[in-house]
Amino acid sequence: MPEFVVEFGKDGGRVEADGRLDAAAFHRNHQAIWAVLEKFLAGKSGDVLEAGSGTGQHVVYFAERTPDIIWWPSDLNDAHLKSIAAWRAHSGLPNIRPPLRIDLSDPAWPGAAPEGGELPKLLAVFCANVIHIAPWRVAEGLFEGAARRLRDDGRLFLYGPFKRHGKHTALSNAVFDTSLRNQDPDWGVRDITDLEKLAARFGLSLGETFEMPANNMIVEFRGAD
Repeated sequence: MPEFVVEFGKDGGRVEADGRLDAAAFHRNHQAIWAVLEKFLAGKSGDVLEAGSGTGQHVVYFAERTPDIIWWPSDLNDAHLKSIAAWRAHSGLPNIRPPLRIDLSDPAWPGAAPEGGELPKLLAVFCANVIHIAPWRVAEGLFEGAARRLRDDGRLFLYGPFKRHGKHTALSNAVFDTSLRNQDPDWGVRDITDLEKLAARFGLSLGETFEMPANNMIVEFRGAD
């Protein structure tokens, strides 16, 4: 069953003195996620943005395995941004940039421009466990912002629970969806068909879908290629 999403650091998880947060979900899913991303990223160079990096653990794990790729973590939550910066410092990796404060609900992505420069065209955007715990306008802003910034051969990867053709893929996802909508009626597990229509508005197309543990999926969207 997908994890109920709470603010990291307020979920009873460990908080290090330097602000590093530890997400239990990271330890369960990072290897499976990487097995999918690696198929696209292996042997490539360029820049990848993680939208909604949470604790920052995923971006460190990915950056360790892709020395020729520059990783741009991002989030909007102050505690998460502190944790990302701390994990970046702890890792000592030269291919992770300081975290950006990006509000995905605004397709202009204010805060996406690093100090003294512009965000380069992106090889990929990776976003995990965000659009089901946010209003639909966040999905709209994510897709429009990604479409503006992806290279022609770029990819947008979404990880989390999804519906197919209006139906949940598992009973546990249906229960999770109900719990989300009870918290906020603008939240909820998104349907891949709706996301495909949204992507088409901005020149992106549905690529592959990958079944993941705990009834999650990775859904890939492609640029012009």
